[in-house]
Amino acid sequence: MLETAPATPSQNATFRQPAVLAWLRMLRFVSRTQRLSAERLRGWGVSLAQFDVIAQVGADEGMTQGRLAERLLTTQGNVCQLLQGLEKRGLIERRPQGRTKQLFLSAAGRALFHDLVPAHEAWLPERFAALTPDEQGELSRLLRKLERSQR
Repeated sequence: MLETAPATPSQNATFRQPAVLAWLRMLRFVSRTQRLSAERLRGWGVSLAQFDVIAQVGADEGMTQGRLAERLLTTQGNVCQLLQGLEKRGLIERRPQGRTKQLFLSAAGRALFHDLVPAHEAWLPERFAALTPDEQGELSRLLRKLERSQR
């Protein structure tokens, strides 16, 4: 049996398709940005996933665990593990409300939210600095269009 080397991007017509190239570039950008975000967030003692929970709960206190899982695009089990860790650190409070639990930031969690979220939001535009504000707006509109088409 003859063995062939795997196709390189220049040998593979698939990589010439605009959709595939766009996806690869988007994936690289997101991966690098997530890695850099994770490095920055370690300075506050939180992971990227924990930051996401703190940011979501801080922006909408009283949400349920189920709603948080929907927003994070993850399972209830993953959310439960994240919440347990944040609860142990005294950053999140889960309060029973009927058959569900509502989520709130503790005083320490709220203080972290008020330091961390604005700092992260101020840093993110640096990642997009290669684009003009108009280009950033267009990118946002195009990504929203793609996102809606996947529902």
